[in-house]
Amino acid sequence: MKNSSDLHQHYSLLLGLVPPWTVINVDLRMQERLVEIDVQWPSDHEVECPECQRSCKIKDHREERRWRHLDTMQFQTVIKSRVPRSECPDHGVKTISVPWAGPSSRFTLLFERFAIDVMIAAKSIKEAAKLLGLSWDQVHHIQSRAVERGLAHRNLDKIKNVGIDEKSFLKGHKYALLMVDIDGKRILDVVEGRTLESANQLWSRIPEEVRTGVDAVAMDMWDAFITSAKTNAPQANIVHDKFHISKYLNEAVDKVRRAEHRDLMRDGDETLKGAKYLFLKNPANMSDNEKEKFKNLRMNNLKAGRAWSLKEQFSDFWNYSYKASAEKFFKQWYWWATHSRLKPMVDVAKLMKRHLNNILTYLRHQITNAMMEGFNSKIQSIKANARGFRNFANYRIAILFYCGRLNLYPL
Repeated sequence: MKNSSDLHQHYSLLLGLVPPWTVINVDLRMQERLVEIDVQWPSDHEVECPECQRSCKIKDHREERRWRHLDTMQFQTVIKSRVPRSECPDHGVKTISVPWAGPSSRFTLLFERFAIDVMIAAKSIKEAAKLLGLSWDQVHHIQSRAVERGLAHRNLDKIKNVGIDEKSFLKGHKYALLMVDIDGKRILDVVEGRTLESANQLWSRIPEEVRTGVDAVAMDMWDAFITSAKTNAPQANIVHDKFHISKYLNEAVDKVRRAEHRDLMRDGDETLKGAKYLFLKNPANMSDNEKEKFKNLRMNNLKAGRAWSLKEQFSDFWNYSYKASAEKFFKQWYWWATHSRLKPMVDVAKLMKRHLNNILTYLRHQITNAMMEGFNSKIQSIKANARGFRNFANYRIAILFYCGRLNLYPL
């Protein structure tokens, strides 16, 4: 159906078209619930080279292309056009830019903004696709473009403290390695694996001038992480923070508890049955009943109780301000731990002693990777909503989309 010039002008204004772009036809298909808007650039009008913005003659027109736009009322709306190609003396034949969409996109800029808002609200590509009436691949394409834009334009000035941590990617021994901007509370990038090569790859995603400005790196006591940090940011202090130390101590306590529980159960003693989380829980978060039950457990002179006490005693280490005082405390605590006759506690104490210099740096920088716990719920939700990622690239894109604090919208 042919439309009046007033209708064409109306849609030109709605699309924000700048002359000489003009709407030449609006086709309303009632049965298909579809509006098609035909946009044209006059053949007798020169165009700009997309590389150098030089005014050029039109070489020819590309085949008709279509872009999904925001719906008109309840009707799906599509823009279609045969886009001219410029003939530039310097850059040859190039397809010119269109004002309503980005390069290689099949969606208008306004539709992409709307789709990004839907993805953020839905927290799932599958649900967003259902709401938008698109396929999973189409929505993922919009998400990928959004992350690509965000990474290209993000501000990395004044990054002083970063954290490196690992997360499971798939069942088994598949890991993702993440770098976080601790002060900016954002994930900077994600790579697959947790090897030295993976760590180096992660650092390489950050420009060299940014890496040289990093003051401290919070990380686990993993040799690959340490070696990579010394290579890629040699000026930065390595910090084995209290978040990771607490994890190791809790794991040691749990090993003692599990071994003791097995021994007790062989004799029919159920003292430690159901007590796992009492030994892992912060006493400040325990209910009155839990506190009473835990008090009675520790009074039974259990090995698990002694291990828990050693773990709690070490928490005083983080209150010291001076290195010499902290070293003195550690020396005394180390003696207690290594003479406890509790092998898991002995092992973790020796591990900490080997890395003591990088534990003491916490007193100066006081940074931790604890914020990764906050990201954990988002990352788990990402994995659950996607029913597990088989493609690591898709996993990385989703994490950066939701946790990278990027400007995702078309500029």
